[in-house]
Amino acid sequence: MESYINRLTIKNWAEDDRPREKLLLKGKNALSDAELLAILLGSGNINETAVDLAKKVLGDVKENLIELSKLGVRELEKFKGIGKAKAVVIIAAMELGKRRNEAVVIAKEKITNSKDAYEIFRSTMGDQPYEEFWIILLNKANKVIRKCSISEGGISGTVVDPKKIFKIVLDHHASSIILGHNHPSGNVQPSEADHKITSKLKDAGMMLDVAVLDHLIIGDDKYFSFADEGVL
Repeated sequence: MESYINRLTIKNWAEDDRPREKLLLKGKNALSDAELLAILLGSGNINETAVDLAKKVLGDVKENLIELSKLGVRELEKFKGIGKAKAVVIIAAMELGKRRNEAVVIAKEKITNSKDAYEIFRSTMGDQPYEEFWIILLNKANKVIRKCSISEGGISGTVVDPKKIFKIVLDHHASSIILGHNHPSGNVQPSEADHKITSKLKDAGMMLDVAVLDHLIIGDDKYFSFADEGVL
């Protein structure tokens, strides 16, 4: 049994097969998702190496990192070899990745197309299990002033109050806004309610000389843009 356990220990592998050493020798891009996750795990369990355990976790989420980021401590603890400490490390790493994506877009400052807005919204709510509604405030040059959370709901919807939205807009002297909300189901096609609230907010914005430039529906790794589809 001892020799079997030793065989599963990463430090007994060939140097090129050890995730940490492989990163140092060949760079981060040479590692697979499973190897990167194995570095976070640090170790596996009595029957699996850290890489084997990482492959099992990724297999459970169909190799989708967005789905992995949705897992909480309890879901991760279901895997033998992952306790609270390892679960917290994984969750923290996924959150850093989200914030990094958001920082890259905001660093550009100017929103030039729906993809720029999508990157901001995705980093905030792309992996949420319930529906959220956010807005991006822009100045006259289409530069981001800030993003604001408007409401949180359940799996199938959330309440949007136009008065709250335009109070925030006026308080920050925004010239235009981009609307965004997520569909936890992953289906990004707009509902009748989505069309109605978009039209209502567009009309309200016109009265206040605030342009509603777009409304994005976020679903995992894709999105629907009202402006791109010509329905705004």
